[in-house]
Amino acid sequence: MLNPADAAFRERLARRLPAAAFRPVAPAYLEEPRGRWQGTAGLVLAPASAEEVAEVVRAAAEARVGIVPFGGGTGLVGGQILPEGPAPVILSLERMRAIRAVHPEENVLIAEAGAILADVQAAAREAGRQFPLSLASEGSARIGGLLATNAGGSGVLRYGNARDLCLGLEAVLPDGSIWHGLKRLRKDNTGYDLRDLLIGAEGTLGIITAAVLRLHPVPAGVGTALLAVASPEAALRLLALANDLAGGCVSAFELMHRTGFDFLAETMPELRAPLEGPPEWSVLVEVGLPAGLAPDALLETLFETAAEEDLVADGVIARSEAQRAALWRVREAIPEANRLIGAVSSHDISVPLGAIPEFIERAPAAIAPFGDFRINCFGHVGDGNLHWNVFPAPGRSRADHEAERDAIKRAVHDLVHALGGSVSAEHGIGRLKVADLERYGEPAKLAAMRAIKRALDPLGIMNPGAVLAAG
Repeated sequence: MLNPADAAFRERLARRLPAAAFRPVAPAYLEEPRGRWQGTAGLVLAPASAEEVAEVVRAAAEARVGIVPFGGGTGLVGGQILPEGPAPVILSLERMRAIRAVHPEENVLIAEAGAILADVQAAAREAGRQFPLSLASEGSARIGGLLATNAGGSGVLRYGNARDLCLGLEAVLPDGSIWHGLKRLRKDNTGYDLRDLLIGAEGTLGIITAAVLRLHPVPAGVGTALLAVASPEAALRLLALANDLAGGCVSAFELMHRTGFDFLAETMPELRAPLEGPPEWSVLVEVGLPAGLAPDALLETLFETAAEEDLVADGVIARSEAQRAALWRVREAIPEANRLIGAVSSHDISVPLGAIPEFIERAPAAIAPFGDFRINCFGHVGDGNLHWNVFPAPGRSRADHEAERDAIKRAVHDLVHALGGSVSAEHGIGRLKVADLERYGEPAKLAAMRAIKRALDPLGIMNPGAVLAAG
């Protein structure tokens, strides 16, 4: 049983931490972007070093007080707040923002967990490299949270998830010990991989305080195009064709349904649609090529070849950086428009690439018994990750369908599971999907996860109730 972070606990910590580590319990620490829950906190702490984080964890272990790690607060599954139970310590990494080192010749950058993703990207660019993790919240998301949730984004097709972009970690474990694992090694076969264990654990097994990040060369030429495709099946055939032509240099391949453009027209009319219509389905494809190759010529060849095979009907190729940015702005604005419309139920799912058309065809029928809805399907189809979101019909609000929300989510997730997919592709489990993990998780995996949690965090103080049910 956990205890609250009360006044007596604060007094004990005041003797172990500098005054600068204490923060007011402001609303920003108690909210999550979708507004599903309101968090609680007895204390907000912002340590400035791994040693100060360790002091907090040791004190919490002694008093059996829960700790909720807090990065940029951008997570969409409630992992950064605790809505009920004894008031925890919210441990913010906001003061640990340093870029400790950059080794461009090794394609390595070492950043503290509170570093904002956009700042890491900028530091990489200054060194003539790129850190290719890219997502809509990169101006506020922090490295620790991105690793703790194994974040994805638009570059996974070529560069992998956050896990694939990390070589080593520094972390504070649940007993307050510091693991000094900031190794710049590609090969290190010395037993169990604590790095991979902590990445994706959402703060339930320890607190990431710094990371060795993998950088990549900046492509000499980048080409971006928005192409109208005949169907999701045509999009997959176009992806295969693009990969063949680009030799593995396709950096992004984003699928968008017409509903997304309708929502943009409704909520952000100042954003001009790149294609007239708009088309029923379109893809945003980006390639990054080495010196000596022309990305625009490759995209023109892709369009011409795909048109001959009746895969595409229209398209636009960005001819300048401003045009490229405008195309990406349209894609990145879709989640903003979704929030303004108000989803009844949002689904971050993945299925095998070959099953994407079947899922898109069958999913509307799965939720038809629960009412009349608009579907906005978009996502990183190049890696099988779709955001299949359900919205009320015009004139109605998501509040009108609150009673159906859980049934809609289950119907969608049951179909995903039946197709061999995952009910959490890139957002994590948090608190939103704890029951989903219990329902769809493999029993052997769940048993192993519980055993690891008991072994590393026997007191249950690390992000209680996230990923695995408390108790």
